[in-house]
Amino acid sequence: MTLNNPSACAQPLIRRIATEEAFTIPEVVVALRDVIQAPGQSLDLEVLRRVYGASLDSRSGLLSALLDLEDGRVRDMDENGVAMHLLSLTYPGVQLFDADTATDLAILANDRLAETIRRHPNRYAGLASFAPQSPLRAAKEMERAINRLKLNGFIVNSHTNNEYLDNRKYWPILEAAEALEACVYLHPRAPSDGMAGPFRDYGLDNATWGFGIETGTHAVRLILSGVLDRFPKLKLCLGHMGEGVHFWLYRIDLMQARAQSWGIVPKLQMKPSEYFVRNFVITTCGQEDHLALDYSIKKLGVANVLWSIDYPFQSTAAAVSFVDTAPISDVDRAAIYHINAERVFHIGT
Repeated sequence: MTLNNPSACAQPLIRRIATEEAFTIPEVVVALRDVIQAPGQSLDLEVLRRVYGASLDSRSGLLSALLDLEDGRVRDMDENGVAMHLLSLTYPGVQLFDADTATDLAILANDRLAETIRRHPNRYAGLASFAPQSPLRAAKEMERAINRLKLNGFIVNSHTNNEYLDNRKYWPILEAAEALEACVYLHPRAPSDGMAGPFRDYGLDNATWGFGIETGTHAVRLILSGVLDRFPKLKLCLGHMGEGVHFWLYRIDLMQARAQSWGIVPKLQMKPSEYFVRNFVITTCGQEDHLALDYSIKKLGVANVLWSIDYPFQSTAAAVSFVDTAPISDVDRAAIYHINAERVFHIGT
């Protein structure tokens, strides 16, 4: 297949840029297989054993789709009128490894990603991985990824070693992202050990409930800790219709004002809701509900809402149909499909 040949497929009338599209590389698969086969009871290990365990030794199904950046993926894009995938190393990225292994694999994954984009610049852009386990090395790789590899932002899978980015030890990462003017996609993972107990039953540990609760909690920590006063230009992205955080902003504002008046939480310069609108954007993946989209646009402004599929975990056709049939103006549709992604992730037109 000739990916950059305009005649290879019918071009959509509107440019569709999907902003949470997963891939992996064989070296990460091998390292991850070793991790999930070792003893351990974290929810991440349970989820990964269940989801990937049966396929880690084959190139079929989900694993094949994650590894494929040439044929099946582009065929799926073409069949559904998708112009571009913003690629990111799939959950859990490199965050389950020791610091040295994680750093090396992040560098390798970023190099492979950049090579793929150079081959197919009209079809792919990319979010760089980094190893939060070593914040200073992470910041160095972030700078390389943007300035040398020309990637478009960053991906991090929520907590690392049960710690969150509001912890001062991770501030070099936030400082680098702000200085580079590059958005950090805060992607879900299973609840950290400290909150894991209630999520062990009924499939709550994964995307059904636990992923969103974990990542939404991380976002709220970043707001309420005061970190965004320290890094006011930091841009963060939340998938899955904002992990539901903006549906709670009224109550978060109300209760945080009360807690601040009692002097039991950090004093913030703005309301929590104001930080969310200023510092966060959201994507639609896996939350194809027109009522939720309508609320998100009205609450956050259409400029803060981006389209995504979550390929190969979600259906491309369903994601396209969702925005195509949404009761919104064509101006808003264009903003969600591509204009906002071009701005936030510095994707050329």
